[in-house]
Amino acid sequence: MASSVTKDISFEDLKALLGKSENLLLVDVRTKEEVDKGYIQGSVHIPLDTVDAAFSMAPDQFKAKYKVTKPLCDAPELVFHCMMGMRGKTATNKAYELGYVNARNYTGGYKEWSVKEKK
Repeated sequence: MASSVTKDISFEDLKALLGKSENLLLVDVRTKEEVDKGYIQGSVHIPLDTVDAAFSMAPDQFKAKYKVTKPLCDAPELVFHCMMGMRGKTATNKAYELGYVNARNYTGGYKEWSVKEKK
């Protein structure tokens, strides 16, 4: 059983990835109400309580629902985030248990992002 193996990613590293990577899947696990107030450009909204089901879907179902390609289990650039880090950590651990060994959590969350990006 995987204990807490969460790999974290910093604001600077995430910003760099967003700028250069075409393979990054940034997953926002907050509620729809939170996302409606603002989100990180390029993120995909998959609420925390649906992460397990989403990442267990067949690739064609995932693409139909979320309009992005489902990452492979060894995808190097799979990042989860929430508002302040806790739900992102839960989602990252869940993805890890499903075989996404490189899943990472943006610990600063949207709270840090919005402050640093002045949005």
